[in-house]
Amino acid sequence: MKLDTKDRAILKLLQANAGQSNVELADRVGLSPSACLRRVQLLEEAGIIEGSALLLNPVAMGFSGNAFVQVTLDQQGRQTLDRFEAAVTEVPEVLSCYLLAGQADYFLHVVYRDSVDLERIHTDILTRLPGVIRVQSILSLRTVKRGIALPI
Repeated sequence: MKLDTKDRAILKLLQANAGQSNVELADRVGLSPSACLRRVQLLEEAGIIEGSALLLNPVAMGFSGNAFVQVTLDQQGRQTLDRFEAAVTEVPEVLSCYLLAGQADYFLHVVYRDSVDLERIHTDILTRLPGVIRVQSILSLRTVKRGIALPI
């Protein structure tokens, strides 16, 4: 789908606030509400808009820590990767998981409440995922930028 300036404006505004009404969105991009809604529906049908979510403040929710974890598996066969990926998607503390090219096989973003919680996640969950032979964590001292919006 080729995006025009109106589509890009819609996407930029929705990334900033997906909870705004269609009437508000239409007003901000200079379209009628029905034309704006149709464009949003086309962006969804094209797979450009995957969904929307409400962002929670992790610290206010009790998750004061962020760990970035490199995971190495015992082998890289398709079955091993599939088993690991299916299992890691079931871990709620893992916010994101990326397959890597390099020394480690996966890179995870993990949230935790305190050092006891991090030890639990590390010992009882991550090291027990299928195929895992090594887990190496990097702890964040402070979040400088937290974003989900793509540059448009």
